[in-house]
Amino acid sequence: MNVKGSISGVDLFCGAGGLTYGLQQAGIDVRLGIDIDIASRHPIETNTRAKFIQADVSTLDPNVIRNAFGNSEIRLLAGCAPCQPFSTYSRASNSPLQSRHRLGRIENWRLVEKFADLVEAINPELVTMENVPPLAQQEVFEKLLGKLKSYWIDWQIVECQKIGLPQTRKRLVLLASRLGPIKFKKEEVKPKTVRDVIGGLSKISAGEVARKDPLHRSSRLSELNLLRIRASHPGGSWRDWPQELLSPCHKRPSGSTFPSVYGRMEWDTAAPTITTQSFGFGNGRFGHPEQDRAISLREAAMLQGFPEDYSFLPHSEPISFARIGRLIGNAVPVDLATWIGKTLVEHVNASLPDRSPAL
Repeated sequence: MNVKGSISGVDLFCGAGGLTYGLQQAGIDVRLGIDIDIASRHPIETNTRAKFIQADVSTLDPNVIRNAFGNSEIRLLAGCAPCQPFSTYSRASNSPLQSRHRLGRIENWRLVEKFADLVEAINPELVTMENVPPLAQQEVFEKLLGKLKSYWIDWQIVECQKIGLPQTRKRLVLLASRLGPIKFKKEEVKPKTVRDVIGGLSKISAGEVARKDPLHRSSRLSELNLLRIRASHPGGSWRDWPQELLSPCHKRPSGSTFPSVYGRMEWDTAAPTITTQSFGFGNGRFGHPEQDRAISLREAAMLQGFPEDYSFLPHSEPISFARIGRLIGNAVPVDLATWIGKTLVEHVNASLPDRSPAL
Protein backbone atom coordinates (compact mmCIF):
# COMPACT_ATOMS: atom_id res chain seq x y z
CA MET A 1 0.00 0.00 0.00
CA ASN A 2 1.42 3.41 -1.01
CA VAL A 3 1.91 6.00 1.71
CA LYS A 4 2.08 9.75 1.05
CA GLY A 5 4.15 10.31 4.17
CA SER A 6 6.70 7.85 5.51
CA ILE A 7 5.43 6.22 8.73
CA SER A 8 8.10 4.91 11.09
CA GLY A 9 7.10 2.70 13.98
CA VAL A 10 8.34 1.40 17.32
CA ASP A 11 6.66 -1.70 18.76
CA LEU A 12 6.62 -1.94 22.56
CA PHE A 13 6.11 -5.41 24.09
CA CYS A 14 6.87 -6.78 20.61
CA GLY A 15 6.96 -10.48 21.54
CA ALA A 16 7.18 -12.77 18.52
CA GLY A 17 6.55 -9.88 16.13
CA GLY A 18 2.92 -10.30 15.10
CA LEU A 19 2.25 -6.57 15.34
CA THR A 20 5.55 -5.59 13.72
CA TYR A 21 5.12 -8.08 10.87
CA GLY A 22 1.52 -7.05 10.19
CA LEU A 23 2.27 -3.33 10.25
CA GLN A 24 5.15 -3.86 7.84
CA GLN A 25 2.84 -5.81 5.53
CA ALA A 26 0.66 -2.69 5.43
CA GLY A 27 3.59 -0.46 4.42
CA ILE A 28 4.73 0.90 7.79
CA ASP A 29 8.47 1.01 8.52
CA VAL A 30 8.65 -0.54 11.99
CA ARG A 31 12.23 0.13 12.99
CA LEU A 32 12.45 -1.26 16.50
CA GLY A 33 10.84 -3.91 18.66
CA ILE A 34 11.31 -3.83 22.43
CA ASP A 35 10.55 -6.65 24.85
CA ILE A 36 11.84 -7.93 28.18
CA ASP A 37 11.89 -11.49 26.80
CA ILE A 38 15.13 -12.31 24.98
CA ALA A 39 13.24 -15.06 23.12
CA SER A 40 11.71 -12.25 21.04
CA ARG A 41 15.02 -11.38 19.38
CA HIS A 42 15.10 -14.22 16.87
CA PRO A 43 11.56 -13.91 15.47
CA ILE A 44 11.80 -10.11 15.26
CA GLU A 45 15.20 -9.93 13.57
CA THR A 46 14.71 -13.01 11.37
CA ASN A 47 11.21 -12.36 10.02
CA THR A 48 10.96 -8.57 9.99
CA ARG A 49 13.12 -5.59 9.08
CA ALA A 50 13.06 -4.23 12.65
CA LYS A 51 15.91 -4.28 15.14
CA PHE A 52 15.37 -5.70 18.61
CA ILE A 53 16.28 -4.35 22.03
CA GLN A 54 15.81 -6.40 25.17
CA ALA A 55 14.51 -4.00 27.81
CA ASP A 56 11.91 -3.68 30.53
CA VAL A 57 9.37 -1.22 29.14
CA SER A 58 8.37 -0.25 32.70
CA THR A 59 11.79 1.37 33.17
CA LEU A 60 12.51 2.31 29.56
CA ASP A 61 14.26 5.60 28.82
CA PRO A 62 12.18 7.51 26.22
CA ASN A 63 15.41 8.43 24.43
CA VAL A 64 15.68 4.82 23.21
CA ILE A 65 12.48 5.40 21.25
CA ARG A 66 13.51 8.88 20.11
CA ASN A 67 16.79 7.52 18.75
CA ALA A 68 14.95 4.83 16.79
CA PHE A 69 12.65 7.40 15.19
CA GLY A 70 15.46 9.81 14.33
CA ASN A 71 14.10 12.47 11.98
CA SER A 72 11.08 10.45 10.90
CA GLU A 73 8.28 12.48 9.37
CA ILE A 74 5.43 10.51 10.93
CA ARG A 75 6.08 8.49 14.07
CA LEU A 76 3.91 5.60 15.26
CA LEU A 77 4.16 4.27 18.80
CA ALA A 78 2.48 0.87 18.99
CA GLY A 79 2.15 -1.80 21.61
CA CYS A 80 0.24 -4.46 23.46
CA ALA A 81 1.04 -4.76 27.16
CA PRO A 82 1.15 -8.40 28.34
CA CYS A 83 -2.39 -9.50 29.03
CA GLN A 84 -2.49 -13.21 29.91
CA PRO A 85 -3.28 -12.53 33.62
CA PHE A 86 -6.63 -11.11 32.45
CA SER A 87 -7.74 -14.12 30.40
CA THR A 88 -10.51 -16.44 31.49
CA TYR A 89 -8.23 -19.47 31.81
CA SER A 90 -5.40 -17.81 33.74
CA ARG A 91 -7.34 -16.00 36.43
CA ALA A 92 -6.83 -17.94 39.65
CA SER A 93 -10.26 -17.65 41.21
CA ASN A 94 -13.14 -19.64 42.61
CA SER A 95 -15.71 -17.78 40.52
CA PRO A 96 -15.93 -15.60 37.41
CA LEU A 97 -17.33 -12.78 39.57
CA GLN A 98 -14.29 -12.78 41.85
CA SER A 99 -12.06 -12.78 38.77
CA ARG A 100 -13.72 -9.67 37.36
CA HIS A 101 -13.46 -7.85 40.67
CA ARG A 102 -9.76 -8.58 40.83
CA LEU A 103 -9.04 -7.26 37.33
CA GLY A 104 -8.43 -3.70 38.51
CA ARG A 105 -5.84 -4.82 41.01
CA ILE A 106 -3.59 -6.80 38.69
CA GLU A 107 -0.08 -5.37 38.66
CA ASN A 108 0.26 -5.59 34.89
CA TRP A 109 -2.06 -2.61 34.43
CA ARG A 110 1.02 -0.57 35.33
CA LEU A 111 2.43 -1.45 31.90
CA VAL A 112 -0.56 0.28 30.30
CA GLU A 113 0.20 3.31 32.48
CA LYS A 114 3.84 3.20 31.32
CA PHE A 115 2.68 3.05 27.70
CA ALA A 116 0.64 6.20 28.35
CA ASP A 117 3.66 7.89 29.95
CA LEU A 118 5.82 7.08 26.92
CA VAL A 119 3.19 8.45 24.55
CA GLU A 120 3.16 11.65 26.60
CA ALA A 121 6.98 11.88 26.57
CA ILE A 122 7.43 11.12 22.84
CA ASN A 123 4.29 12.85 21.50
CA PRO A 124 4.25 10.78 18.28
CA GLU A 125 1.96 11.63 15.42
CA LEU A 126 0.21 8.24 15.62
CA VAL A 127 -0.53 5.79 18.43
CA THR A 128 -2.09 2.35 18.43
CA MET A 129 -2.63 -0.05 21.29
CA GLU A 130 -4.13 -3.54 21.29
CA ASN A 131 -5.27 -5.34 24.42
CA VAL A 132 -8.01 -7.39 26.08
CA PRO A 133 -11.58 -6.00 26.06
CA PRO A 134 -11.85 -5.78 29.89
CA LEU A 135 -9.24 -3.01 29.81
CA ALA A 136 -11.94 -0.64 28.53
CA GLN A 137 -13.74 -0.95 31.88
CA GLN A 138 -10.71 0.01 33.96
CA GLU A 139 -9.65 3.35 35.39
CA VAL A 140 -6.22 2.98 33.78
CA PHE A 141 -7.87 3.15 30.33
CA GLU A 142 -9.58 6.41 31.25
CA LYS A 143 -6.20 7.73 32.35
CA LEU A 144 -4.71 6.73 29.02
CA LEU A 145 -7.47 8.54 27.13
CA GLY A 146 -6.86 11.56 29.35
CA LYS A 147 -3.23 11.67 28.26
CA LEU A 148 -4.36 11.63 24.63
CA LYS A 149 -6.42 14.82 24.83
CA SER A 150 -4.33 16.45 22.10
CA TYR A 151 -5.16 13.55 19.75
CA TRP A 152 -8.16 12.52 17.69
CA ILE A 153 -9.12 9.10 19.05
CA ASP A 154 -11.14 6.09 18.01
CA TRP A 155 -11.33 2.77 19.84
CA GLN A 156 -13.50 -0.29 19.63
CA ILE A 157 -13.78 -3.95 20.50
CA VAL A 158 -12.83 -5.72 17.29
CA GLU A 159 -14.33 -9.08 16.35
CA CYS A 160 -11.24 -10.44 14.67
CA GLN A 161 -13.16 -12.97 12.58
CA LYS A 162 -14.71 -10.07 10.65
CA ILE A 163 -11.34 -8.71 9.53
CA GLY A 164 -9.94 -12.01 8.28
CA LEU A 165 -8.53 -13.80 11.33
CA PRO A 166 -9.73 -17.43 11.59
CA GLN A 167 -10.49 -17.06 15.31
CA THR A 168 -13.47 -16.01 17.42
CA ARG A 169 -11.08 -13.68 19.24
CA LYS A 170 -12.16 -10.20 20.39
CA ARG A 171 -9.63 -7.45 21.08
CA LEU A 172 -9.67 -3.86 22.21
CA VAL A 173 -7.92 -1.66 19.64
CA LEU A 174 -7.18 2.03 20.09
CA LEU A 175 -6.09 4.46 17.37
CA ALA A 176 -4.94 8.02 18.02
CA SER A 177 -3.66 10.70 15.65
CA ARG A 178 -2.41 14.28 15.78
CA LEU A 179 -2.90 14.60 12.00
CA GLY A 180 -6.69 14.75 12.03
CA PRO A 181 -9.85 12.76 12.79
CA ILE A 182 -9.23 9.01 12.60
CA LYS A 183 -11.74 6.20 12.17
CA PHE A 184 -11.41 2.46 11.83
CA LYS A 185 -11.27 1.01 8.36
CA LYS A 186 -14.80 -0.10 7.47
CA GLU A 187 -14.08 -3.41 5.88
CA GLU A 188 -15.39 -6.88 6.43
CA VAL A 189 -13.85 -9.76 4.55
CA LYS A 190 -14.98 -13.30 3.91
CA PRO A 191 -14.38 -15.20 7.16
CA LYS A 192 -11.57 -17.73 7.09
CA THR A 193 -12.06 -21.18 8.52
CA VAL A 194 -9.75 -23.64 10.22
CA ARG A 195 -9.73 -25.64 6.97
CA ASP A 196 -8.71 -22.57 4.94
CA VAL A 197 -5.64 -22.05 7.10
CA ILE A 198 -4.32 -25.44 8.23
CA GLY A 199 -6.18 -27.91 6.01
CA GLY A 200 -3.17 -28.40 3.73
CA LEU A 201 -0.62 -29.36 6.39
CA SER A 202 0.67 -32.91 6.53
CA LYS A 203 -0.95 -35.43 8.84
CA ILE A 204 0.88 -36.26 12.07
CA SER A 205 0.04 -38.28 15.16
CA ALA A 206 0.11 -37.17 18.79
CA GLY A 207 3.75 -36.75 19.80
CA GLU A 208 4.99 -36.82 16.20
CA VAL A 209 7.10 -34.21 14.36
CA ALA A 210 6.62 -33.51 10.64
CA ARG A 211 9.66 -34.37 8.55
CA LYS A 212 9.91 -31.02 6.75
CA ASP A 213 8.86 -28.66 9.56
CA PRO A 214 10.07 -29.14 13.14
CA LEU A 215 7.40 -26.74 14.39
CA HIS A 216 4.64 -28.91 12.97
CA ARG A 217 4.73 -31.12 16.04
CA SER A 218 1.99 -32.21 18.38
CA SER A 219 2.22 -32.85 22.11
CA ARG A 220 2.04 -36.40 23.38
CA LEU A 221 -1.21 -37.80 24.74
CA SER A 222 -1.66 -40.36 27.47
CA GLU A 223 -3.60 -43.53 26.67
CA LEU A 224 -6.58 -42.09 28.54
CA ASN A 225 -6.51 -38.83 26.57
CA LEU A 226 -6.17 -40.75 23.31
CA LEU A 227 -9.40 -42.54 24.19
CA ARG A 228 -10.97 -39.20 25.08
CA ILE A 229 -10.07 -37.42 21.85
CA ARG A 230 -11.29 -40.40 19.82
CA ALA A 231 -14.63 -39.98 21.59
CA SER A 232 -14.74 -36.22 20.92
CA HIS A 233 -16.76 -34.78 18.04
CA PRO A 234 -15.76 -31.69 16.01
CA GLY A 235 -17.14 -28.71 17.87
CA GLY A 236 -17.83 -30.92 20.88
CA SER A 237 -16.24 -31.36 24.29
CA TRP A 238 -15.86 -33.76 27.18
CA ARG A 239 -19.65 -33.90 27.30
CA ASP A 240 -19.43 -36.25 24.30
CA TRP A 241 -17.57 -38.87 26.31
CA PRO A 242 -18.95 -42.01 27.94
CA GLN A 243 -19.00 -41.93 31.74
CA GLU A 244 -15.87 -44.07 32.13
CA LEU A 245 -13.73 -41.40 30.43
CA LEU A 246 -14.88 -38.49 32.60
CA SER A 247 -12.65 -37.03 35.30
CA PRO A 248 -14.13 -36.57 38.78
CA CYS A 249 -14.11 -32.78 38.24
CA HIS A 250 -16.39 -33.15 35.19
CA LYS A 251 -19.00 -34.88 37.33
CA ARG A 252 -19.18 -32.02 39.84
CA PRO A 253 -21.51 -29.03 39.21
CA SER A 254 -18.47 -26.76 38.88
CA GLY A 255 -17.17 -28.93 36.06
CA SER A 256 -19.66 -27.42 33.62
CA THR A 257 -17.99 -23.97 33.84
CA PHE A 258 -15.61 -24.66 30.93
CA PRO A 259 -17.49 -26.92 28.48
CA SER A 260 -14.95 -26.39 25.67
CA VAL A 261 -12.08 -27.99 27.62
CA TYR A 262 -10.95 -31.16 25.83
CA GLY A 263 -12.83 -30.05 22.73
CA ARG A 264 -12.15 -30.48 19.03
CA MET A 265 -12.12 -27.65 16.52
CA GLU A 266 -14.39 -27.76 13.48
CA TRP A 267 -13.05 -27.58 9.93
CA ASP A 268 -15.52 -25.10 8.53
CA THR A 269 -15.76 -22.56 11.34
CA ALA A 270 -13.28 -20.26 13.04
CA ALA A 271 -10.93 -21.53 15.74
CA PRO A 272 -11.33 -20.45 19.35
CA THR A 273 -8.93 -17.86 20.74
CA ILE A 274 -5.40 -19.25 20.43
CA THR A 275 -3.72 -19.08 23.83
CA THR A 276 -0.24 -19.74 25.20
CA GLN A 277 -1.44 -23.26 26.05
CA SER A 278 -3.15 -24.13 22.78
CA PHE A 279 -0.79 -27.04 22.16
CA GLY A 280 -2.51 -28.97 24.96
CA PHE A 281 -5.66 -31.01 24.29
CA GLY A 282 -6.97 -30.40 27.81
CA ASN A 283 -6.48 -26.63 27.75
CA GLY A 284 -9.45 -25.63 25.61
CA ARG A 285 -11.03 -26.55 22.26
CA PHE A 286 -7.61 -27.32 20.83
CA GLY A 287 -8.15 -30.80 19.47
CA HIS A 288 -7.50 -31.15 15.72
CA PRO A 289 -10.77 -31.37 13.72
CA GLU A 290 -10.14 -34.95 12.56
CA GLN A 291 -6.71 -36.18 13.65
CA ASP A 292 -6.48 -37.63 17.16
CA ARG A 293 -4.19 -35.01 18.66
CA ALA A 294 -3.98 -31.42 19.76
CA ILE A 295 -3.11 -28.83 17.14
CA SER A 296 0.59 -28.46 16.45
CA LEU A 297 2.70 -25.41 17.23
CA ARG A 298 2.76 -24.55 13.51
CA GLU A 299 -1.00 -24.83 13.25
CA ALA A 300 -1.43 -22.55 16.26
CA ALA A 301 0.93 -20.01 14.69
CA MET A 302 -0.89 -20.09 11.35
CA LEU A 303 -4.24 -19.62 13.09
CA GLN A 304 -2.65 -16.50 14.59
CA GLY A 305 -1.94 -15.28 11.06
CA PHE A 306 1.77 -16.07 10.89
CA PRO A 307 2.97 -17.43 7.52
CA GLU A 308 3.92 -21.10 7.35
CA ASP A 309 7.64 -20.32 7.15
CA TYR A 310 7.73 -17.90 10.11
CA SER A 311 10.74 -18.74 12.29
CA PHE A 312 10.37 -18.59 16.07
CA LEU A 313 13.82 -19.81 17.15
CA PRO A 314 17.19 -20.77 15.63
CA HIS A 315 17.39 -24.23 14.06
CA SER A 316 20.16 -25.14 16.50
CA GLU A 317 17.97 -24.67 19.58
CA PRO A 318 15.68 -27.36 21.00
CA ILE A 319 11.96 -26.68 20.63
CA SER A 320 10.06 -26.10 23.86
CA PHE A 321 6.27 -26.28 23.70
CA ALA A 322 6.03 -23.83 26.60
CA ARG A 323 8.40 -21.28 25.06
CA ILE A 324 6.98 -21.34 21.54
CA GLY A 325 3.42 -21.59 22.83
CA ARG A 326 4.01 -18.45 24.87
CA LEU A 327 5.37 -16.55 21.87
CA ILE A 328 2.46 -17.63 19.67
CA GLY A 329 -0.36 -17.12 22.16
CA ASN A 330 0.85 -13.73 23.37
CA ALA A 331 1.32 -12.35 19.85
CA VAL A 332 -0.90 -9.74 18.27
CA PRO A 333 -2.55 -11.70 15.43
CA VAL A 334 -0.94 -10.78 12.11
CA ASP A 335 -4.27 -10.24 10.32
CA LEU A 336 -5.37 -7.80 13.01
CA ALA A 337 -2.03 -5.97 12.86
CA THR A 338 -2.24 -5.67 9.07
CA TRP A 339 -5.80 -4.31 9.32
CA ILE A 340 -4.63 -1.74 11.89
CA GLY A 341 -1.73 -0.81 9.63
CA LYS A 342 -3.93 -0.35 6.56
CA THR A 343 -6.27 1.85 8.61
CA LEU A 344 -3.34 4.04 9.67
CA VAL A 345 -1.93 4.25 6.13
CA GLU A 346 -5.32 5.26 4.70
CA HIS A 347 -5.67 7.85 7.45
CA VAL A 348 -2.26 9.36 6.67
CA ASN A 349 -3.02 9.41 2.95
CA ALA A 350 -6.30 11.22 3.63
CA SER A 351 -4.78 13.66 6.11
CA LEU A 352 -1.68 14.84 4.25
CA PRO A 353 -1.83 17.15 1.24
CA ASP A 354 -1.32 15.69 -2.21
CA ARG A 355 2.41 15.78 -2.99
CA SER A 356 2.11 15.09 -6.68
CA PRO A 357 4.28 17.51 -8.70
CA ALA A 358 2.41 20.30 -10.45
CA LEU A 359 2.11 19.89 -14.23
